[in-house]
Amino acid sequence: MSNKLEGFIKENKKSFEEKGPSDQLWSRIEAELDKKGKKKQIKLYQWLSIAALLLLSFGIYFTQKPTTNEIAVADVSADYGKKEVHFASLIEEKRDSLALYSKQNPDLFKKFVGDLKKLDENYESLKKDLQTSPNPEAVVNEMMKNLEIQANILSQQLSIINQVNQYKKENTI
Repeated sequence: MSNKLEGFIKENKKSFEEKGPSDQLWSRIEAELDKKGKKKQIKLYQWLSIAALLLLSFGIYFTQKPTTNEIAVADVSADYGKKEVHFASLIEEKRDSLALYSKQNPDLFKKFVGDLKKLDENYESLKKDLQTSPNPEAVVNEMMKNLEIQANILSQQLSIINQVNQYKKENTI
């Protein structure tokens, strides 16, 4: 059978080369190529699904708490953790009140801030010591004392400012 096919091709080779494929065959080939050349379009809901997935992925990635071995005050004692939060909010409130008077008494405010800066540095040093201390409870106890001192000093500073303002009122009348 292959001999018959080979013989037919040899006999009709010239006619195949002269005529070539028909125009109808070329048009079908072009139509198929055009179909393959078109890219599949992604619909709007698919884009929105992709965007939502990316947004969700980034949200999860950035909201995960980094895993560190850092020891917090609450890790040592829940009571100390509550105290730290209480003192921190009290100190922040008093610092805000003190900042309101900064325009009226800038020199006094600078002195007060300088005093508090030293205590802040001491507190940060204690936080670092907590990470390596063999007795974390003693360090946390010192940290609570520091916060209590800061709160007391801020109360005294606010009291001094109130006295200064009262003195100024009495002397201007």
